[in-house]
Amino acid sequence: MSQETGGPDGDHVVHVGRQPIYDRDGAVIAHELLFRAGATASTASRRDAHATARVLVAAFTEFGLDEVSGGRVCFINLTRDFLTGQLPLPFDCSQAVLEVLETTDVDEDVLAGVTALAEEGYTIALDDFVFGTSHERLLDIATYVKIDMLDADEAMVRATVLNCRLHAHLQLIAERLETPEALDFAMSLGFEFFQGHVLGRPHVSSTVALAPSRLTRLRVMAALSTDDVDIDGLVDLVGQDAALSLRLLRATNAASFGLNRTVSSIRDAVVALGLTRLRQWVTLMLVADLTEADPEQLSQLLIRARCCQLLAEASALPGEPAYIGGLLSAVADLFGEPTDRVLNGVPLDPALTDALVAGTGPLGEVLAIVRAYTTPGAEPALPRSLATADPAALASLYLTAARWANRTLSDLSGELRHPEPDPVPHTH
Repeated sequence: MSQETGGPDGDHVVHVGRQPIYDRDGAVIAHELLFRAGATASTASRRDAHATARVLVAAFTEFGLDEVSGGRVCFINLTRDFLTGQLPLPFDCSQAVLEVLETTDVDEDVLAGVTALAEEGYTIALDDFVFGTSHERLLDIATYVKIDMLDADEAMVRATVLNCRLHAHLQLIAERLETPEALDFAMSLGFEFFQGHVLGRPHVSSTVALAPSRLTRLRVMAALSTDDVDIDGLVDLVGQDAALSLRLLRATNAASFGLNRTVSSIRDAVVALGLTRLRQWVTLMLVADLTEADPEQLSQLLIRARCCQLLAEASALPGEPAYIGGLLSAVADLFGEPTDRVLNGVPLDPALTDALVAGTGPLGEVLAIVRAYTTPGAEPALPRSLATADPAALASLYLTAARWANRTLSDLSGELRHPEPDPVPHTH
């Protein structure tokens, strides 16, 4: 694999993220894979795009898009080198929608290249489309047109939609939807698909309360019902449920437990609680929670946690504290809450608390790296020591975590459709 390095600000390190695309019923129908050269980069420069392209090729010759996306189609931004055939596409035409960036000048070479890709069976999308640009030349070839809704002029958006509707084959995607009002406006204009933080983040005003998967709780209850409880398997099950993990950690701090030590992993919390108390808590939560977390939210939580664990282990650091640190930081980001508020009542090891709140120590660096890597625009920026990191290796870690998260959620969904017999006999 190639290695791209940069200056002290790490502006050549490539970052990978996923953003869901929803239909009008609120179902996730695809993901856009976002490649950026820096954690705080919102767009790709010409130089950055070249580095990104090489990492994309390296990453997807090792990881299949199908496993990374959980079987959904991926939208991928392509640079001119790909569009004109100078670089080969490392995935099949059925796996991805090719996005032509608004910064790409559609000259004769690009027009010929995109036409050839469409003839090969690839689906084309026009990103940040506006009329009066060279991208109009691709309207007859494209399947999707993405329209930027952030601070957009309503009259201009209406005109763009009307003009696009003259091409009956086009499907419109409203992107960068940040407010409920913008979403309502896009809905009223008849957009087929929608993308933006207003759809990907729940809105809360009082406290952090992530509704966990009831199926995971049932599996935990089944594991707790056996005569010889497999602690390792139990810890793995609890770790798949972000809210259950958080609440069990908080439970270990209850005064009635007389706990005189802190915890730094899910295993510590399970051991500290004891199996009897754990059964009581899981039963209580299973009855109390009436809704399930959004699958996309669960996926992002698990990806962050797993990525932290993998990066820590690759750096000869303990993986369990990194996993739980990634889980807690993702919960805080998901709900837009300060990390210290999420940690309220959680008796974490001081080193893990400092890593989460202040970003100190090796674990703090791991958490900062993963948070910035998976969240373009996040603060703080990547540590200086990451400037010489191999971007292909970082992309590989993320894609490994995404594949693991998708497989985990897929297994849970499969058990929901085909549940195993209840291991606890029923009495009548």
